[in-house]
Amino acid sequence: MTWTLRFAALSVQVSRRALLAGLCLMAMLLAAALLAGLTGSYPLSGSQMAAVVRGQGTGIEQMILLDHRLPRIAAALGAGAAFGLAGAMFQTMLRNPLASPDVIGFNAGASCGALAAVTLTGGMMLAGALAGATLAAALVILLSWKDGLAPGRLILTGIGASLALTAAADLLISRIDPQTASDMIGWLTGSLHSRRWTDAARVWAGLALLAPVLWQLHFPLARLAMEDGIATGLGLPVSRLRLAVTGAGILLTALAVTAAGPLPFVAFAAGPIARRLIPGGRPALLAAAAAGALMTLLADTAARMVPGVQLPAGVFTALIGAPVLLWLLLAHSRKGTL
Repeated sequence: MTWTLRFAALSVQVSRRALLAGLCLMAMLLAAALLAGLTGSYPLSGSQMAAVVRGQGTGIEQMILLDHRLPRIAAALGAGAAFGLAGAMFQTMLRNPLASPDVIGFNAGASCGALAAVTLTGGMMLAGALAGATLAAALVILLSWKDGLAPGRLILTGIGASLALTAAADLLISRIDPQTASDMIGWLTGSLHSRRWTDAARVWAGLALLAPVLWQLHFPLARLAMEDGIATGLGLPVSRLRLAVTGAGILLTALAVTAAGPLPFVAFAAGPIARRLIPGGRPALLAAAAAGALMTLLADTAARMVPGVQLPAGVFTALIGAPVLLWLLLAHSRKGTL
């Protein structure tokens, strides 16, 4: 069953299930953001939080909420949305749920590039992450190309490239000063510790700039999920579309890695969750973005709730994602699609 939503001269048809799933995800995101604002080493009550939002509250309450928790929440939501979008795009384009940026080495390339930029210049993390993700993508595609791009070969090559790039990142860490190395080790695990408004603004500005491109790619991306012959028969320029999707996915991966580090398994799990919520063979990019944002925020909040230690959010996303990855590997191996 579909409903037609009208906004002035524009009208959009939305299935009832997609609308309900979207509303549920938005409600869960709101609840998760509220929980993240209230909890921490200095807990705040609902009335204290409301007072700070109204411009009241004590100085320490304003500092905790406005200078520490809200930027961290905004960065987590933006990074998670970017991871979710990138994962859903690559998985749809390559028609394989294992083909997410964190599995096929793009996250590792972005983190290695960001580390190289820090080592050489002391900054320019976004440019380094973008260059690293692009080079990793080019390397993986080049090594796995043989009369075309088979998803199984790409995934195995990407796993190998990811391991090699992780070793290169360890080597780069040994070349920087101990304090920076300590900070970067936590960041490489996937962490949102000490995020500021500038970090949140960067990732959200990137998402806003990419939004028109993603809107244009959404509909042809659903056709790319079909066989190449069918997509070509529908008149789609398959090669150019794949290049555009790869470019957008690399930009999203670089944005997310710069904000939250190479957070594992968010890009990998967000797409399948979205497709479970909204079946029908569509990429469900908005649902994937919301699922990625929710996973990242909940993982970061859980990391902050462990008493006596500052754990990175990547510990909790790995605890959820690793068993899912093993299950998918076994399932595809039994089907002979790996």
